[in-house]
Amino acid sequence: MKIGIIGAGNIGGNLTRRLTALGHDVSVANSRGPGTLTALAEETGATPVRAEEAARGAEIVVVTVPLKAVPGLPSGLLDGAADGVAVIDTGNYYPQQRDGRIAAIEDEGLTESRWTEQHLGHPVIKAFNGTFAQDLLDRPRPAGAADRIALPVAGDDEAAKARVRALIDALGFDTVDAGGIDDSWRQQPDSPVYGLRADVAGVEKALAGASPTRPEGFRG
Repeated sequence: MKIGIIGAGNIGGNLTRRLTALGHDVSVANSRGPGTLTALAEETGATPVRAEEAARGAEIVVVTVPLKAVPGLPSGLLDGAADGVAVIDTGNYYPQQRDGRIAAIEDEGLTESRWTEQHLGHPVIKAFNGTFAQDLLDRPRPAGAADRIALPVAGDDEAAKARVRALIDALGFDTVDAGGIDDSWRQQPDSPVYGLRADVAGVEKALAGASPTRPEGFRG
């Protein structure tokens, strides 16, 4: 597939490594420009591009930038994407640590990914937000392996969700359907599933045990 990755931090960089290794055609962008991605491109074979070019022709687009950077992404970011593009949002809201207070999330009760979705103007699938970046390299396992870990995946577009889950399976992880984007608070920071390394049953239990009350440490 043609895949665009916007953000080349720990998650974006390691997804670039894994997805190119699987044979996908990956374009990768960051906020500093393609000239700063030469080393990653040489290592992986990915194509470094400007952010506004990353989604062109892409069947899957991964948005993996700090939440505070989402409003500053180029307008029409997804205009040139393939029909039916699946957009993966890996973002998390860290008001005290990084992002500042976002009223729509805290006062209006939007989930982080619903807020991101509104800025992008396109449905998103929330995945990888609670995954340790190094696990993308170190913990892939074949299907059926006893130590294969599962990742929660939330989203309203069932077809896009299925494509994302299939991609995660190919990366070496099981998945659990975590519901729609309005349910994605179950996998936000400090929830039981956040950073959890567990099988399908463990992830399902953690999602069921989540609280809708935002922890004090994650309020602005």
